[in-house]
Amino acid sequence: MRSSLCALWLLLLPLLVVAQQRVLPLDQLRSGLHFAGSDVRALQADEFGNPGQLALQRGEQRWSEAVGPASKSCFQCHGGVAQSMRGVAARYPAVDARSGRLLNLEDRIAQCRQVHQQGPALVLESEDLLALSLYVTRASAGLPLRVEVSGPARAHLLEGERLFMQRRGQLNLACTHCHDQNQGRRFYTDALSQGQPNAYPLYRLEWQKLGSLERRLRSCLVGVRAELPDWGALEMRQLALYLGWRGAGLPVEAPAVRR
Repeated sequence: MRSSLCALWLLLLPLLVVAQQRVLPLDQLRSGLHFAGSDVRALQADEFGNPGQLALQRGEQRWSEAVGPASKSCFQCHGGVAQSMRGVAARYPAVDARSGRLLNLEDRIAQCRQVHQQGPALVLESEDLLALSLYVTRASAGLPLRVEVSGPARAHLLEGERLFMQRRGQLNLACTHCHDQNQGRRFYTDALSQGQPNAYPLYRLEWQKLGSLERRLRSCLVGVRAELPDWGALEMRQLALYLGWRGAGLPVEAPAVRR
């Protein structure tokens, strides 16, 4: 009996270590919308004025569009997005059971397009891929983030945590310095948020278009004058997984708007 308990403890220890290192208590989690100005909050709440609505319409069109030699559409396999995709976005990034790779939602959609539809590749950060991602994410609006961090995802989670705490670039800053230690403080005209991932992909007024979480992470790296990884790099997926665990319970927002 004692040996069984010891074995169980060794299996759970990595997760317990991570849990003990949670900087933001769960009851203190706040979406980026909490730190946004009243103008941004009003724009996101405006069903007709929200600029993300255009991307949603594009995503709906691409969902029903037949592509590839077999002329397949997303709808033919999955049916209506509201039923088949509800809860999906809240679970990503996730380890793909077949390939063993850590994928975000855009990766998964792009993989499906090539493998099952045999259609032309959807390039990361392209309008069509982001529109499809937003359309799928919209089906999970209001549901809490719940990424899987056990099993094969555990090592990715721990690496994501390390990346979040790692000092980078010429400014020698880590994600935690802004989004844990200085959240709510003003950086120029804007308040620093907690860096939560529950609203991506979102429309950013600075970009004047829809953008992914990876794009936002890369912008942060530029801000601290750090070397940029390649698009689609594993470390970006690992960091996103840690952010998903860190923000567990926050509701999915779509379509979201930020400054």
